Amino acid sequence: MSQLIEEINGNDAQAFTHSGKFHADDVFSSALLLYLNPEIRIQRGNRVPEDFAGIVYDIGRGKYDHHQMDSRIRENGVPYAAFGLLWEELGAQILGEELALRFDHDFVQPLDINDNTGEKNELASLIGDFNPPWDEEGSNDAAFFEAVNLAGTILENKFAKYRGNERADQQVEEFLAAQDGVVRDGLACDGTSQIGFQEEKDNKILVMPYFVPCQKKLSETEIEFIVFPSNRGGYCVQPLKKRGSMNYKCSFPSEWLGLENEELQKVSGIGTASFCHKGGFLLSVGELEDAVEACRKSQKVYVSAPVIVYYREKSYTPSEEKEQVLSTLKRQLKKISGMRHTQIKVIESPELPSLVEEEYYKAVDMEKGEWKELQKKVLKKILREKPEAVVVDGCGLMTYPIIRMLRKKHVTVMMIVDNVMENEECCAQLVRMP
Repeated sequence: MSQLIEEINGNDAQAFTHSGKFHADDVFSSALLLYLNPEIRIQRGNRVPEDFAGIVYDIGRGKYDHHQMDSRIRENGVPYAAFGLLWEELGAQILGEELALRFDHDFVQPLDINDNTGEKNELASLIGDFNPPWDEEGSNDAAFFEAVNLAGTILENKFAKYRGNERADQQVEEFLAAQDGVVRDGLACDGTSQIGFQEEKDNKILVMPYFVPCQKKLSETEIEFIVFPSNRGGYCVQPLKKRGSMNYKCSFPSEWLGLENEELQKVSGIGTASFCHKGGFLLSVGELEDAVEACRKSQKVYVSAPVIVYYREKSYTPSEEKEQVLSTLKRQLKKISGMRHTQIKVIESPELPSLVEEEYYKAVDMEKGEWKELQKKVLKKILREKPEAVVVDGCGLMTYPIIRMLRKKHVTVMMIVDNVMENEECCAQLVRMP
């Protein structure tokens, strides 16, 4: 047990942080200490008392402060704030080493970045809104501890979710381990239900005895569909998305989408089919055999036709070298399994807005809100195609905002880059952004 844990759990444990305006950093730091010991006494002030014997954070230039010039930075370049410094020591005690590192990356680091750089973070803004108005007199301690209570609830729910996801991943591993038996013996994963697997593709259908969150885990496997009992009776069928993609590995036939009951049964030929969501992410049937049959029928007619969007500025004329790169891409895609029917769709940016003269430069003649709305419309147009990747070409004024927005949506972005040296020659290359 670390010294910090001993201090937190000690008799008459106490901690000290700064007073005045509070932020997500000191609020979540406090919530973390209270999670481990609800009885710890947290004090706030402008200066740490000389005789204070307790944990000091986000003030005082000590181990759990980050305002000094030599404050610590993670190996990935993300600077620590007080929350990150405390989590580094306490996280493994709460979630274990592996989950603690994941939680640091997913949850703690964005808040540390916000506190160190001011980068926008919705959760940090929510916590900040607990601060009283600027002209309200008196202490804001009551508001601070209200924010801490909310942060504590968020942490409890997050910890429960991370532990639950870990249990789900372990359960899915067991289901996958049983998959050979499913295909060989025609049994559900619990070994109780005969489902008569015959076809080779059935090893891409995973029948589960109950629902387990598994979309992310199974995206890395060959499984295309999951089948599980519905809490409304009958069975649910869900297609699985490709890793890092908005698209499914195999989809229900388009003519099934949005139909239900007799109409769906007539079109699909599935006797107990009752509902197919218009978005294609759920099919409900009455019998297990029909659930598996729906997967088989979908697999039989499905043709993978990925879309790659080529986004370029309007009226932009690509160089001959860049056109050659695009032609090469088209030829290469036809050789890749699952990409033979790939479509490359060209989307052009809006016209370049008018520019106005400033003292030393030109500026876009639009309000910030108008500019953002324009980019959102372009993004919506691109995402409507559900692209596997977006190839961006052209100068930065109209393409940079789109690249940034696509990366936030975790869409693969590639650029055609001029002047890349290869074999001592300068040429254009297709480069995938990490």
